[in-house]
Amino acid sequence: MAIPLPLTSCSPISTSSSISRTSFVPLTPRNRTFFSNRNCSRRVLISCSSSLSSDNGSSPDSMNGSSLNGQSSFPRMPSFDGTSKPPLKWRRVLLKVSGEALAGDEEQNIDPKVTMAIAREVAAVTRLGIEVAIVVGGGNIFRGSTWAGCSGLDRSSADYIGMLATVMNAIFLQATMESIGIPTRVQTAFRMSEVAEPYIRRRAIRHLEKGRVVIFAAGTGNPFFTTDTAAALRCAEINAEVVLKATNVDGVFDDDPKRNPNARLLDSLTYQEVTSKDLSVMDMTAITLCQENNIPVVVFNLSEPGNIAKAIKGERVGTLIGGTWNSIVTTTT
Repeated sequence: MAIPLPLTSCSPISTSSSISRTSFVPLTPRNRTFFSNRNCSRRVLISCSSSLSSDNGSSPDSMNGSSLNGQSSFPRMPSFDGTSKPPLKWRRVLLKVSGEALAGDEEQNIDPKVTMAIAREVAAVTRLGIEVAIVVGGGNIFRGSTWAGCSGLDRSSADYIGMLATVMNAIFLQATMESIGIPTRVQTAFRMSEVAEPYIRRRAIRHLEKGRVVIFAAGTGNPFFTTDTAAALRCAEINAEVVLKATNVDGVFDDDPKRNPNARLLDSLTYQEVTSKDLSVMDMTAITLCQENNIPVVVFNLSEPGNIAKAIKGERVGTLIGGTWNSIVTTTT
């Protein structure tokens, strides 16, 4: 319903059921020379809402985060329509995907089936309103610590090459996600403006609030730091609630399961147990950073179908570090 508005007046618009909440309102300026077609548009879009619920008890579409194109342009709000939804423990998570997990059966550097499986499970949870950020490793292409010293290659240069490998994985994963309709942004720790955005904390958070998936690449941007440390650092920076470490093992064992078939999968661990037993879950820098910021870590198997969605939704999967399942994780049925 179009309502003429004089330029000098400020008339409220009713939000009753007979009037659409979104109306095109033509302007009637006193000085038409200033408001020429070159200077500004002759129509403005006004969105009006004065209450959280309409007359029939259901919420306006704009309040639950929907829009004309189906994408949210602001943080999702809870539904007031009375429908039951599964409980969600975490609203913003950081998923750490190792490079070895992306390789799949290791016949090639990146397995498209693995990246598509990740994309589909992430898509399922983003529809629930969970904000997902991802840190990718690069070990499937190049691992700096392994190649350092070869042919005169120093550790710093080797680590920078490894950072470039993570960018390759990030761009591949972004392309896979966008192919199934997930809006995705890649941010790198050092500038590569032709292929990705530079990492800017506030911009990354804004992307998440708009329902986009953000992939952090190039680690921390510094040599001698692993992508596990980058995951812990980015998690703390964007105020994510948990680090979900997706690997090619079921979780943390009390012994190497490849050497000891009787090795037992641990349900939960404390940070102190990880450091004292020198468990190869994450490097000590990453574990310490998570401990200082009270960030729980969940280690789980990426290759098991449904594990990513379960971990993101807070269901019991793998090994939990830094808490107990009863107090930290809510299992949904």
